[in-house]
Amino acid sequence: MITGIVDVHVHAAPSLLPRRYTDPEMAQVAKAAGLARWVLKAHHGSSVERAALAGPQTVGGVVLNSPVGGANPDAVAVAASLGGRLVWMPTISAAAHIAAHSQAALSVHRNLAFSPVPVCEGDALRSEWIPVLDLIAAHDLVLGSGHISMDETLCLFKVAVSRGVKRLLINHPLMPFLGWREEHSDAFSRLGARLEIGVLADHLSETEISPTQYLASRYPAELLLFGSDLGHTSFPDYQAGIKDWIARVEPILGQRPLEEIMTSNGQALLGL
Repeated sequence: MITGIVDVHVHAAPSLLPRRYTDPEMAQVAKAAGLARWVLKAHHGSSVERAALAGPQTVGGVVLNSPVGGANPDAVAVAASLGGRLVWMPTISAAAHIAAHSQAALSVHRNLAFSPVPVCEGDALRSEWIPVLDLIAAHDLVLGSGHISMDETLCLFKVAVSRGVKRLLINHPLMPFLGWREEHSDAFSRLGARLEIGVLADHLSETEISPTQYLASRYPAELLLFGSDLGHTSFPDYQAGIKDWIARVEPILGQRPLEEIMTSNGQALLGL
């Protein structure tokens, strides 16, 4: 196993979905798996307070779904004040997620529904997101794409960069409902956006070439980082899932690049 791993996408309980571990249990599992940092994500809103209780290795943030009011600057300000590092765009409330709720990749979410939170109108970002972006920039937080489409993410990130946001993260970009196209690679690379690769995206993929292999062949290695997206009871156990994933992708990526993707690249994104 690689030591000093930074995992930017982990789920634990309490949660509206069934999870393998509680927050304290996940903290112990993370330590045993060789993690230096892990990011706790909660679709219903803030994980910042929970992360503080789980220990210094745990990083929290806030997901801007409808339960926290969507484009809510107060939710971002509170998360930042309490030590949060990430702000995710809508997931369960995203238009792309809602439209694809019956797809196999989202099967574990079928019994969970939130009110829609719109992000773009046509090719333009809705104005209510500007104060959110300004707060993210002011606190030097990470802006995660959540489950909005790749076209919406590109629209959002262009405005975010113009407002001073420096830390951009695209979550599981090759999930089929997000609409990745070849031209997105160059566009996101020019913005310095980091792409998440990891266990669940590869586990769910039905393509001959895994998302990790595809992205590693088309995107700068220094902009790839590790996000397992594990935690749901229907998916692989955390430590075994990471071990198996490393064994599969190391021959593709090479030992040194894989270590950087799983350690220093994630650390650079979080800025901790």
